[in-house]
Amino acid sequence: MKKIILLSAAILLSAYCKAQTELAFPFQGGGAVMTRFFRDSLKVTQDIINKKATGTAVFKFTADEKGTIKKIIVYYADDYVLTLPIIEALKKSNHKWVIPDHEKFHDFIIPFSISFNPPTAASNATIKDAYKFYSQRKPIISYNQVPLEYATLLPTVIVSYDIPE
Repeated sequence: MKKIILLSAAILLSAYCKAQTELAFPFQGGGAVMTRFFRDSLKVTQDIINKKATGTAVFKFTADEKGTIKKIIVYYADDYVLTLPIIEALKKSNHKWVIPDHEKFHDFIIPFSISFNPPTAASNATIKDAYKFYSQRKPIISYNQVPLEYATLLPTVIVSYDIPE
């Protein structure tokens, strides 16, 4: 009898417990649509192309219940020049974000990786320009904590651009 009571209590307890609720992808249309949106919306500037700039940038932004971006924070960027087109692309994504029902605001962390497609025959000038950017870059680093339990980490958006030979 004790085993039956214990088993039924365990079944009732497990029915009321949830391991983790599954959320829909926070961008309207899903992950593939988000990646395509940022590849199309993120316009690499001529300054980035001229400097042969490559690197990573990690942003945190806050969206409200209507999907409007309220605040954008740069947590890390390899150089300032990489952040400008990303901020413009994030602004274009207004009203496309979906947050959980019980929240008025939600934080998202999104990493970007920007690189150039290497030409078939790289000249010495191209190699020197890429090295010059790398050696003279000035990273942007945030010293604030990233509250991961309150933010959603999105997949990395990879952007590649062509450089003239």
